Amino acid sequence: MEGKEEDVRLGANRFSERQPIGTAAQSQHKDYKEPPPAPLFEPGELTSWSFYRAGIAEFMATLLFLYITILTVMGVVESNTKCSTVGIQGIAWAFGGMIFALVYCTAGISGGHINPAVTFGLFLARKLSLTRALFYMVMQCLGAICGAGVVKGFRKGLYESNGGGANVVAAGYTKGDGLGAEIVGTFILVYTVFSATDAKRNARDSHVPILAPLPIGFAVFLVHLATIPITGTGINPARSLGAAIIYNKDHAWDDHWIFWVGPFIGAALAAMYHQIVIRAIPFKSRP
Repeated sequence: MEGKEEDVRLGANRFSERQPIGTAAQSQHKDYKEPPPAPLFEPGELTSWSFYRAGIAEFMATLLFLYITILTVMGVVESNTKCSTVGIQGIAWAFGGMIFALVYCTAGISGGHINPAVTFGLFLARKLSLTRALFYMVMQCLGAICGAGVVKGFRKGLYESNGGGANVVAAGYTKGDGLGAEIVGTFILVYTVFSATDAKRNARDSHVPILAPLPIGFAVFLVHLATIPITGTGINPARSLGAAIIYNKDHAWDDHWIFWVGPFIGAALAAMYHQIVIRAIPFKSRP
């Protein structure tokens, strides 16, 4: 019995109940070093081919994203009965599945943002420069416009008579409801992006294999299931802008501000939550 009590005592002293938190916990992992924040302006990027290649990747990914997703929406809304179509679940799978595939394809080139809100959140966390962030956003919006334009080119009458995939606040909901849905939905998406791509977490939880595009795509799927009945689900200003420009009807622009303000607020909140609460980066550990 005395030997067992001694083992318990030594174990209690060796494995303290107080666990290090924040940057104190981060310092224990010798295989990880916090990367320096990206500079606000990086003029050297403008002379690098990899910079423009990344922008082209964002353009193509967003074009393909809009093409598949809006085409899926058109297939559902044109039918007299949803039972003969993939329905809301199918639309949600189209959005989530395309994000999964496209992030997987482009992550090694541009980071696979495909969304100005994601780019904005990562910029606030100093993961990329303002130069690159603005370039990505422009290319994403251009890609979205082209993607929606391709869908309209197939069947213009069907496209215009069925809303063109444009985001609007549904009847029965207020603008505040729509704004709230976009804020929370984008928070979920951007928070998932931060968590799934956190190099520190990968070093700490190396025993838990993770394929980053999978949780990101699944988050998009779940948010669409919840908010399609409210706003048609934006959570991506480029997606909302591309559909609105190509559809170009007055009611598509009435609530359009919601699909920029909401996602940007949600992305900013997710960035602050992850950096300040989850990563505790602004705080220094006590000696």
